[in-house]
Amino acid sequence: MGQRPEADVITLTLPARAEYVSIARLTVSGIANRMGIPYEDIEDIKLAVAEACTNVVEHAYDCPQGNDQLRLSCWLLADRLVVEVRDKGKGLPLEDRQEAPAPIRPDVDIDEVKEGGLGLYLIHSVMDEVQVSSNDGVTVTMTKYLQRDEVSCDDRAVSEA
Repeated sequence: MGQRPEADVITLTLPARAEYVSIARLTVSGIANRMGIPYEDIEDIKLAVAEACTNVVEHAYDCPQGNDQLRLSCWLLADRLVVEVRDKGKGLPLEDRQEAPAPIRPDVDIDEVKEGGLGLYLIHSVMDEVQVSSNDGVTVTMTKYLQRDEVSCDDRAVSEA
């Protein structure tokens, strides 16, 4: 009998069109639910995946064609869910790759925020780890750690006991 793999992997290929973003959201919702991830975290994961998929739909392909695709992959590990959204589109401009999404400053009106600049910021806000790479398209890799014991995992937390 073979050894169980470190992670179960689920991969889904979808047309890069807006009407398929909900399928990606439903897929990760079902996977996260199956893993026992709390409802609030599932909602965060769904938001991040929707933003990443929407970025593909809106920005990946210059002249969208019927065969443009996005690939959603999920790694179900003992302590975390890793979700990857990948396209084979034009990639990110160099200046966008070098600049990490900055928090929205309180002194800047929301109407002044660069259009399209909220997607990556939101993803970074709701996921534990995010990596964006632009090599033969764009890949957004998002990680949500399972926190089953309700104890803070922040090493910076200080106990007053």
